[in-house]
Amino acid sequence: MALRIPGGFRQRVGLSIPGMEVSVTLPVARKEHDERAMVHADFVRMDDDGLITLFQSGEERAFRTLVERYEERIHNLLRGMFHDTAAVDDLVQEIFIKVYEALPRFRFESSFYTWLYRIAVNRSRDEIRRRKVRRFLSFQSLDDGTEHEIDARLATPPENRDDQEIIHLGLHLLPEKFRTAVVLKDLEGMSYEEIAEIMQCEIGTVKSRLSRGRTMLRKALQPLVKEAEYGTH
Repeated sequence: MALRIPGGFRQRVGLSIPGMEVSVTLPVARKEHDERAMVHADFVRMDDDGLITLFQSGEERAFRTLVERYEERIHNLLRGMFHDTAAVDDLVQEIFIKVYEALPRFRFESSFYTWLYRIAVNRSRDEIRRRKVRRFLSFQSLDDGTEHEIDARLATPPENRDDQEIIHLGLHLLPEKFRTAVVLKDLEGMSYEEIAEIMQCEIGTVKSRLSRGRTMLRKALQPLVKEAEYGTH
């Protein structure tokens, strides 16, 4: 049963009646709709600290703006860590749930986005440990699930792989601590200081991991690039 009331903007409301489900469409005043749009526009113009302050004071709509601002970046970060699209989507949701739960205790001692990235990196590490996806410098210790996944990727005709796909394949072969350093620096464009804060290590350690990670990535990419070039001839 559905009752409809003529009007411009509408809002669907479910009414619970014993033995019957009723869906009623109610008109929403244009003024109210415009006010919500203006509030959202104001949020978009605010910086992270302002949004967090609003959220901590009870304005939960501010969190939606933070999610919209960083969701794609976190998704891209995780793509550099995992090739399983479904897993990446699930992890992004889990990360923002963690952020939502922890944000009331945010103390503004660091920038929001480095704090967010630290949560994302730590969650990625937990997932990698859970899957036991650990690699050695020789790249010979892939677990069965990861090995099958990479084999499936490599089965894609080389000419059908773009540069980004090849890079992600190479990144997926790196041990986590080197992969993370390369992704944060070369894909996300972060400074050494920001990476050190996210990875919770010294700047010198970041530089060392980045150097080794780049060297390992070049070695990992060589056969993939050669295969792709061969496939185009």
